[in-house]
Amino acid sequence: MTAVQPYILAVEDEEALATLLHYNLDKEGYRVEVCADGEEALIRIDERQPDLVILDWMLPTVSGIEVCRRLRQRSSTRNLPIIMLTARGEETDRVRGLDTGADDYIVKPFLMSELCARVRAVLRRIRPGLAEDHIRHGDIVIDRSAHRVKRGGHDVHLGPTEFRLLDYFMQHPGRVFSREQLLNAVWGSDVYVETRTVDVHIGRLRRALSAQEGSDPIRTVRSAGYALDI
Repeated sequence: MTAVQPYILAVEDEEALATLLHYNLDKEGYRVEVCADGEEALIRIDERQPDLVILDWMLPTVSGIEVCRRLRQRSSTRNLPIIMLTARGEETDRVRGLDTGADDYIVKPFLMSELCARVRAVLRRIRPGLAEDHIRHGDIVIDRSAHRVKRGGHDVHLGPTEFRLLDYFMQHPGRVFSREQLLNAVWGSDVYVETRTVDVHIGRLRRALSAQEGSDPIRTVRSAGYALDI
């Protein structure tokens, strides 16, 4: 982590999940506070604004979606990063959550490794000064400041595109991305590149990551795309 320790407010009324959130985020090096209802969350944010809010959709007193709406109406919290948690997995619910102003949206049940990756991604995108220089997944470590990758303690030599691909995969471990999604995320939506290009760079990334350790951490999902195995 960088010297700055981001402060995260987790708003979750399920006690067991709230405990897990606190434990895992604290282990990642964040300062964490937890509260259990929307009204208390608004009070806490007024008293001390966090660097990021993890916000459950269904909360007592004031719902998470209403908390998000109110925060977006205030000039002081208009750009406060918000990740919503919900058991509502329908596409219309996801769109509603994002339209209300959430920066990301995670459907329960979820893996804590995915949540932590999403937190890092949102902080890096919105508050880059708070993002960490090192990101680890299993035995793979990326050092963004030095633009270096190690696996099992051995240097992995990657080209710039393979480096960006790996960085993106490590922000979302276990998540399957189509070639089109990877093109937009890594190359940019305003650049025309053949989808076949993704396969070429995935192949290069695989060979580089497997050169020393042997095992291939990139999983191909037939007719869907690619994922970094958890």
